[in-house]
Amino acid sequence: MHCGGEAPASGPEFFNTAQRPDPKLLDFLLAQGLAARDTPAAWTALTGGVSSDIWRVALPERTLCVKCALPRLKVAQDWQAPTSRNAYEWAWLNFAAAHAPRAVPEPIAHDPELGAFAMEYLDGGTHPVWKSQLLAGHVDERVAPAVAALLGTLHSASTRDPAIAECFQNDDIFHQIRLEPYLIATAQAHPDLSSVLHDLADTTLNTHLALVHGDISPKNILVGPESPVFLDAECAWFGDPAFDVAFCLNHLLLKCLVRRDKRHDYLQAFMAFRQAYLQQVDWEAPQALERRAAKLLPALFLARVDGKSTVEYLTRESDRDAVRHVARPMILRPPATLAEIAQVWGGALAG
Repeated sequence: MHCGGEAPASGPEFFNTAQRPDPKLLDFLLAQGLAARDTPAAWTALTGGVSSDIWRVALPERTLCVKCALPRLKVAQDWQAPTSRNAYEWAWLNFAAAHAPRAVPEPIAHDPELGAFAMEYLDGGTHPVWKSQLLAGHVDERVAPAVAALLGTLHSASTRDPAIAECFQNDDIFHQIRLEPYLIATAQAHPDLSSVLHDLADTTLNTHLALVHGDISPKNILVGPESPVFLDAECAWFGDPAFDVAFCLNHLLLKCLVRRDKRHDYLQAFMAFRQAYLQQVDWEAPQALERRAAKLLPALFLARVDGKSTVEYLTRESDRDAVRHVARPMILRPPATLAEIAQVWGGALAG
């Protein structure tokens, strides 16, 4: 089951809004004891995500965030995804809360059949979105290494708990919502790279070392007063942590095209992230993980202009061509280190 349906027949006291959430969400809050039927509430749809309906629910005593998975993602291409991913996100939230409580919103309640959960709502005034800061050219030198250190801490913790690997045996979902729309879709757009990209997807899918968030993107990272806060772990999977590293670093490369005047700051953030993350790697040789990340990064770089999930802020074909010009050779001849990728990209931007 998933969210979606007719406008609720419930009384106007509860749905104090012009926006109409699924009536099942009212039943969810009632069943969990989070609200009564006559509780006044203001529901506000939150924007920015493509895979779920997300609501801010202001109740008299507190404000919640309610998230419900969608079976079809809100992107231009047809992108279906199982709503059971909501349960994996809930499990990831609880794992992260146990190891780094300030790193995630507090998990409050979950309905696995509905594919919905409630969590703490964090206000943008105290927890700005990292993506918004980066696009505005504000590159706080403290944020990237803090994000990397937190990510590495969570990866490391997951390698020491055998139950985590048991809980997140979801290769099929990860392939469907990460590898297919990024690597496989890009292979279709670039037939001469198809064999390499399919092999990379297979290698990634068959690497099981740590609990991967799967969508470590600046849009899913809040800059909290005490710690970065990670959101949107629908893609959580016990697999290759190098995927998270490459996925996040990719966005720092892409931002260089939006604010070329800040490209040195973005690339410095890239290098600070790399250093801080590798210092946390204690479950394998850091060099081995970096080599895998350096293989994934050029492919993900290309995927954000030619895969199913393209970045909305690269609107000029010349910018997309710049990505293709740098990414394609590195997919065929992967660099050994992440630093080499930053160096090549920096040189291309300066040329």
